[in-house]
Amino acid sequence: MQETPTITAAEIARLAGVGRAAVSNWRKRHGDFPEPVGGSATSPEFDLAQVEQWLRGQGKLPEVSRADRLWRHLTAGRENPATALAAVGEHLLAHRRGEPSSRADDHLAALLPEVDALADELGPQGAFDELWQRFSAPGPGRPFATPDDLADLMVGLAGVGGGTVLDPAAGTGATLRAAIRAGGSAAYGQELDEDLARLAGLWLALREVPGEVRPGDSLRADAFPGHTVDAVVCHPPFGITNWGLEELGYDPRWEYGVPPRTEPELAWVQHALAHLRPGGHAVLLMPPTAAGRRGARRIRAELLRRGALRAVIALPAGAAAPHGVPLHLWVLRRPPADAPAPARALLVDAADGDLTALAPRVLSTWRAFTSVPDADLEEAGFARAVPVIELLDEEVDLTPARRQPAAGGEATGEHLVRTRERLAAIVGELPALMPQVTPEPDGAAAPLTLSIAELARTGALHLIGPVRAAGSGGETPLPGGPKVMTVQDVLNGTEPSGQADERLGQEIRLAAGDVVVPMIARQLTARVVTSEGALLGRNLYLLRLNPAALDPWFLAGQLRTSANEKQASSLSGALRFDIRRAQVRRLPLEEQRAHGEAFRRLDAFESAIRQAANLGAELVQLTADGLALGSVRPEGGTK
Repeated sequence: MQETPTITAAEIARLAGVGRAAVSNWRKRHGDFPEPVGGSATSPEFDLAQVEQWLRGQGKLPEVSRADRLWRHLTAGRENPATALAAVGEHLLAHRRGEPSSRADDHLAALLPEVDALADELGPQGAFDELWQRFSAPGPGRPFATPDDLADLMVGLAGVGGGTVLDPAAGTGATLRAAIRAGGSAAYGQELDEDLARLAGLWLALREVPGEVRPGDSLRADAFPGHTVDAVVCHPPFGITNWGLEELGYDPRWEYGVPPRTEPELAWVQHALAHLRPGGHAVLLMPPTAAGRRGARRIRAELLRRGALRAVIALPAGAAAPHGVPLHLWVLRRPPADAPAPARALLVDAADGDLTALAPRVLSTWRAFTSVPDADLEEAGFARAVPVIELLDEEVDLTPARRQPAAGGEATGEHLVRTRERLAAIVGELPALMPQVTPEPDGAAAPLTLSIAELARTGALHLIGPVRAAGSGGETPLPGGPKVMTVQDVLNGTEPSGQADERLGQEIRLAAGDVVVPMIARQLTARVVTSEGALLGRNLYLLRLNPAALDPWFLAGQLRTSANEKQASSLSGALRFDIRRAQVRRLPLEEQRAHGEAFRRLDAFESAIRQAANLGAELVQLTADGLALGSVRPEGGTK
């Protein structure tokens, strides 16, 4: 008997872009609303096709793409979206190879015509990528994948180039995808979760990338014994104390010492080194405690003495899950036979700032360190090539912040004066920037609104995007090409900072007066584009307005309200927005312009407040450092 996809009341609310109360009202007020087909009295389930038909008849169902509709049906009633996507991926792979598909379950079999139609439209690889994007979006039950920016940094540090790569804790394959984007020739992986291993392997297979991803526990049951590669990149699980010490106590991988039960991350470090060819590099994401815990100091010392541990890089908090912890990257190297051990190790403190902005500096510092053996590299407050003999003290603490050189006293004093002057100038401008508004009289009529979807249908604006990542392939962009406006640029209010690359699915040039909105962010943010030429970055909506109907500053201000943040949120508790649901007041163009000017001043005021806050924090730190170092003294104090 064919399984019928079902949907809960909460999912109906998200589907229609309304609250739960609205669905309850529909059930009471409309006799033709579909009856429950399962669930319980307190949590009923409804036939998805019937609900969609009813919503469409009532004009309450937003227009969705074929991929969105397929994904909704594919995951309806499924506890594990990975299983559903893996089954579709295997069907698409068979489709690509011209082979018969394996027998699907009844639920998937009913959807295969839609899957095939999507494959005919986009190709098997493109169809899988579209569904992958929906699977990888934040949401309940979704795995935490290593973010692309971090995966790219790890691959860059490992120097994958055209070599082979292994990830022994592959997850959904984020680091393997980054390695292929960087030109890797073959990719291998192992993952404990069988469904995630299937997904990562399918991504490679659909691109005909040599290699494979096997299921299993890499530490207990290595799927590639004796196999060595040019680079290993890995985001291992943290804090898993039952990692197999009892049965693996005499394993030949523990060249640098048997990892204690409470130090599982050092087992992953040595597993990675065991799979490297001599001279190859491994980059592992590590918890910050691994750099200083007493139980691991002997292994850290041995890694340093033998030249296996080459760098420790502190990352900003939020770079990857767990997001509240400022993680580290360990860069390791398989020492070539008979090569002398390096005299220095690189410690980089990049914990303060944004990873996207800091990644090029981190890579540049690493390359400078490796280009000149045992170079005495120092960047005050950021990086230092520390003599290994200095690190081999009683604690063998490799926390980068504790080994950084302090800024010079003279530089600190000059910087302090400049920072104080900049802060005073910005604070002096705040009263003039503050927008002046007047309260509406009591009893004013509630404003009439239109959704972004309705404005698009009437021609008041054209909704473009969001641009998604393309597959691998394509050429590396030439230096000096157009800049890309990224999500972080929109959130920070800064100029476009990204660089066009092969991951940009399509090139859309921004024009003055466009409004851009991130699809995934901590809060709903809209920004008016004021200059032309940059490209629209990934995961950004572009609203291109009809200037005879809408003022851009008015629209941007309307979008950023707390009410629209709730209205446009696609999933409860998620940070993903569907901007089509956002509501905009209906006002004549002249009134829009007056409101738009107020919103523009508010934006300038907010930017000044942000600069003042950053400069204030910097001034506090510089003053404290200067007083402590003796480079400045209190006014009126004795000399």
